Amino acid sequence: MTSNADSPEQLTLLRDTVRRSRTKEPAPITESLPVARIAVDVSLPHLDRPFDYLVPDDMAGAAQPGARVKVRFAGKDLDGFVLERLAESDHDGKLMRLRKVVSPERVLTPEIADLCRAVADRYAGVLADVTRLAVPPRHAKVEAEPLRCDQPPRPPVSTSRSGWSPYPAGFLDAIARGEAPRAVWTAVPGADWALAFAQAAAVCAASGRGALLLAADARDLERLAAACTAVLGESGFVTLSADLGPTARYRAFLGALHGCARVVIGTRAAAFAPVAELGLVALWDDGDESYAEPRAPYPHAREVLLLRAFRQNCAALLGGFARSAEAAALIESGFAHELIADRKVIRAAAPSVHIAGESDIELARDPSARAARLPHRVFEIARDGLRSGPVLVQVPRAGYLPSLVCQTCRAPSRCSTCGGTLRRTGGSGPASCSVCGRPAVDHRCPECGDTRMRAAIIGARRTAEELGRAFPGVVVRTSGGDNMLDVVSGAPALIVSTPGAEPVAEGGYAAAVLLDTWLMLARPDLRAPEEAVRRWFNAAAMVRSARDGGTVILVGDPSALPLQAIVRWSPEGYALREIEERRTARLAPAAKLAELTGPSEAVNDLITRLRDLVPPSAGLEALGPVDLDEETVRAVVRTPRQHGPTLVRSLKETQSTRATKKSPGSVRVQVDPPTFG
Repeated sequence: MTSNADSPEQLTLLRDTVRRSRTKEPAPITESLPVARIAVDVSLPHLDRPFDYLVPDDMAGAAQPGARVKVRFAGKDLDGFVLERLAESDHDGKLMRLRKVVSPERVLTPEIADLCRAVADRYAGVLADVTRLAVPPRHAKVEAEPLRCDQPPRPPVSTSRSGWSPYPAGFLDAIARGEAPRAVWTAVPGADWALAFAQAAAVCAASGRGALLLAADARDLERLAAACTAVLGESGFVTLSADLGPTARYRAFLGALHGCARVVIGTRAAAFAPVAELGLVALWDDGDESYAEPRAPYPHAREVLLLRAFRQNCAALLGGFARSAEAAALIESGFAHELIADRKVIRAAAPSVHIAGESDIELARDPSARAARLPHRVFEIARDGLRSGPVLVQVPRAGYLPSLVCQTCRAPSRCSTCGGTLRRTGGSGPASCSVCGRPAVDHRCPECGDTRMRAAIIGARRTAEELGRAFPGVVVRTSGGDNMLDVVSGAPALIVSTPGAEPVAEGGYAAAVLLDTWLMLARPDLRAPEEAVRRWFNAAAMVRSARDGGTVILVGDPSALPLQAIVRWSPEGYALREIEERRTARLAPAAKLAELTGPSEAVNDLITRLRDLVPPSAGLEALGPVDLDEETVRAVVRTPRQHGPTLVRSLKETQSTRATKKSPGSVRVQVDPPTFG
């Protein structure tokens, strides 16, 4: 009897036929530039290099430099960017094929790819981490939308240079000629910096080149957008900010990428914005902590723009009412020149500035003028100011970390060895240094000799209540935290604000009272004096000129150099003094620093490897480690500035070695941290 069942040979033949019918033959490799060099999205330091892949013929048209792709890497499908197409690879082994072209949009331009590599090298980071900062996540729906800018950028609405009239004309003239000047601009008190930025961008756009303007936060960006609208027109610029939300941000990014406007404005997120034929990068108030990126490799927007200016040969402008030590170092090195008004112009625009208890006559009238938190002179100035307009009262926010100050004179308590701020982590035992960890057993205040210390604590709401009782019938408004005021009218009112939250007053403030200056100087950060001066200049610059009755009073030690800088209105002089002190203390920007944070064993292992790698001539020095909590310590390594590249390269190599050998514990490396203390 015969069976109807197929034989095993027939079944095998049938399965093979079905498999071949279902399996698509892979496309052949393209003959034109068949190799794609890919920046794979992997953050391991020992794999921070491009990898070569073969380009199938059906992907050849879309897999162009800057496009997003999918590749097989270490057994997984990972994202990446095409960096370049090559005729052949220098890799001896077999190359894998591209898996997929995610999008043909060339979102990583060659200029930005080069910038990302430079930023990664500058901060001992990896390229993948920087490209995540530079290119926002993809939104396919946005890419499918029709492009809304099919016409060339329109010329600026206004060609006025009114915002630059107090300053030498050479900077804007050089931009108009297509040159690449670099300047540190110190604005006169009360200057409309947003208008000046917009007009500088208009000069650059009129020369046929693009401009990139950065502001510190959303409030400043709103002011800059209003000024750009007036000067460039509504369609004359693109706004790029993380606050826009993912979809709107990607739409704005594509608008900048396709050249919908010559000018791009934004916050820190726009530092890597693609701008065609870049001719100017500008940043306002470079000392603001908002410019420091909190994600690896922690780049500062100021340094990103300066790298762009150097690599793309464009103009650079750092502006502010104050001047940071880093900006002063740029002038000192010759990289940038000083852009400042004549001294007579500055004096005419500045308010009258005083310190409570600065004169013997005042002390005779009010013996507690130097010790009281609200001396009699404060009430006099506030009362006089309220006759003609609003009065600003700046109070340090309660959110500052507690630090120790002298019980008698309230001078910041610092380590006698390295100058770090002293802190007390427990209820008993001596205070210790937050930098080197040494106990301050025999601490004595260098100002008054007192051995006692106290914590620096303050509250802004209580100040508002006290002033409300002192000035019955006067409107008292607060600005800070979640309750930020943008603009206030010119009507008499007391505006109590935390530093950085001061609203703009129509017509300027009639007076300003800067309270608890000692508390801002006592922040647990070696940059505290510079930060305090910056915030005081920013607040005082919002007050009317002295000839219009504007007055500023600071409550603090009249002999303190930071307060004297405000009285003299000399931000440039204070910056020079600050950089000289940094040079003496071997701190940035006079030295190259890196902060190492992680488990104790991992940090010590990294330091040991670093000592073996860095040559003795580089002058490597390690401070710490000090305990941050039960599981984490922090150490600081530094070298003289000229050996900074050696330190950064060695840090990167050490991290790569630890990753290759799978050493336990992860160490966070932050080069030139924005805070240090």
